[in-house]
Amino acid sequence: MATSLFRKRPLAMLTAASLLPLALLSSHAYAECERGDLDTIYCDENGDMVADRPADESEWDNPDTLIFAYTPVEDPAIYSDIWQPFIDHLSEVTERDVRFFAVQSNAAQVEAMRSGRLHIAGFSTGPTPFAVNLAGAVPFALMGSDDGQFGYTLQLFTHVDSDIHEVEDLKGKRVAHTSPTSNSGNLAPRALLPELGITPDEDYEVVYSGSHDQSMLGVVAQDYDAAPVASEVVERMAARGLYDEEDVRLIYESDRFPTTSYNYAHNLHPDLVEKIEEAFFSFDFVGTELGEEFEGVEKFIPINYQDNWQVIRTIQAANDVSYTPENLEE
Repeated sequence: MATSLFRKRPLAMLTAASLLPLALLSSHAYAECERGDLDTIYCDENGDMVADRPADESEWDNPDTLIFAYTPVEDPAIYSDIWQPFIDHLSEVTERDVRFFAVQSNAAQVEAMRSGRLHIAGFSTGPTPFAVNLAGAVPFALMGSDDGQFGYTLQLFTHVDSDIHEVEDLKGKRVAHTSPTSNSGNLAPRALLPELGITPDEDYEVVYSGSHDQSMLGVVAQDYDAAPVASEVVERMAARGLYDEEDVRLIYESDRFPTTSYNYAHNLHPDLVEKIEEAFFSFDFVGTELGEEFEGVEKFIPINYQDNWQVIRTIQAANDVSYTPENLEE
């Protein structure tokens, strides 16, 4: 097996500060090839919008230790424990040591996969296209139900005591968006709310909170007048007792979007990819901490980036988003 890059550096050292900025990473172009929006170090000859596995088998990565990272959350230590049953299952199926890597930002997570330090990752909805185009991530699974249903909605909340009862009432208010690359926390409201007569930054002041958790808690504390957030996040917050649902009022909800994508690095050995997919699709959520945390989720279901992320790419195109390191790091 090829030696994992993690054997050269302790896992604890792999923080955002220790990762080179994306813009400074090696960007040696392949020979001329079709690549669409992909960075110049990747090719997409089959037109499926994700990076092809390298043609040279010597470039296939087959590490003894697999590194898995879930999307950045408010308390990574909690999620390390929640994910442990799946980590154990992944380790058993792949016959590899598997370690959980707690990332501090979307940029750090993308940087880690691009530089070969991260092999499997759950990327948030909005950052997924950045991971695909900048880091060679290949989305293959989502959490869903037994009948194949998946997704979440953009929900717009205000405090129950506020004078905001509908979207039009946001005029002149201070509204918390999460981060520039977030789908439900920023890009979707910028694309969808103008159809309802409200344009962010023009009709209300946008303040970036940093996360869905902070946006929601800020509404509860009345630090913000309102906030667009991901339904799945605030549902989990409520289930953990982090806020009282009676303290907030829902004034808008969108159609459903795909949720966190699960990806493998494009250059992994195909035999290893087969085992990784087997581990995901054979995992039983029932009776695990992961199943309790993601209520209503019963299994991982297969997806592909080209089809399932079309609505997200449309929203990002409406916001003039380009998949560059600078845009990811904003």
